[in-house]
Amino acid sequence: MEKKAHIFSLLVNNKPDVLARISGILGGRGYNIDSLCVNTTMSPETSKIVLTTTGDQATITKIEKQLNKLVDVLQVSDLTEDDSVQSEMALIRMKVTKENKPELLKAVETFKARILIMGPVCCIIELSGKPDEIESTLAHLKTMGIEDTVRTGTIALKK
Repeated sequence: MEKKAHIFSLLVNNKPDVLARISGILGGRGYNIDSLCVNTTMSPETSKIVLTTTGDQATITKIEKQLNKLVDVLQVSDLTEDDSVQSEMALIRMKVTKENKPELLKAVETFKARILIMGPVCCIIELSGKPDEIESTLAHLKTMGIEDTVRTGTIALKK
C-alpha cells in the first residue's frame, strides 16, 4: 500500500499530560509524528493539536481509532482529504555579504518573505506558505548561505 502524509486536527481538553499521552500512544506503536503544532483555542478549556504523520491507509485508520479512544480527545479530523487550508512558517538566518545581498533581497521579494532583522553580517527572514513552497524557497536560499532555520510544522484549518 502507498504511504502518504496525513494531517490530523485534534480538539482536546486543555490539561497537563494530554500531549504526552497522544505522543505516547503514537510512539508506543511505532508511528512517527512528522510535525506538531499546539495552542489553546478561543476557549481556554480546549486546545487544538495539528499533527502530521505518514502511513498507508490501514495505518492511518489505526492511528485515528487510537486517538479517538483517549478520554481528553474531544474530536479527531483527518484534514488530508478535506477541503482545508494548510500553511507553515519558517525563520531563516542567512549570511549577508556584499556579493549575496542583492540576490538575497531579490529572493525575499520573489518568495514574498519578510526581513525581520538585517545586520551587517546576517539577517533573519520570515517565510510562510504551503510546506512545498517552504521547501523550494529553502533550496533556493541554501546557495546563498543559510546559517540556521526553524519551522513551525504544518498547520491546517478546514474551509
